Amino acid sequence: MRPAYLSAARDLQLGREWAVEGDQRRAKVAYGDALRRLRGLPPERTRDILLAHVHLAFYQTLALVGDQTGQEHLHIGVSYARSTRDPLARAIAEECLSGLDVVM
Repeated sequence: MRPAYLSAARDLQLGREWAVEGDQRRAKVAYGDALRRLRGLPPERTRDILLAHVHLAFYQTLALVGDQTGQEHLHIGVSYARSTRDPLARAIAEECLSGLDVVM
């Protein structure tokens, strides 16, 4: 399982970098890859924390371009952030909910 976590974390990192550079298409592909990897793993805290981060980053990327389809990612990401109680994921979720959602 560890290689899957590392690959998903790398996809998340690349997605964030591409989103900041303005390449939303590549960012969305990277986030999608991360989600597919993580959804194939059994539930556990590490997987759920990564899912929170990926969903929230996906939402932020879509919000940067004014795409309203990211609302589902926001709801799922906030849910994972709350359930895992990961401080960083919770802080990102709070930013997204308070309207600071375009800060990467």
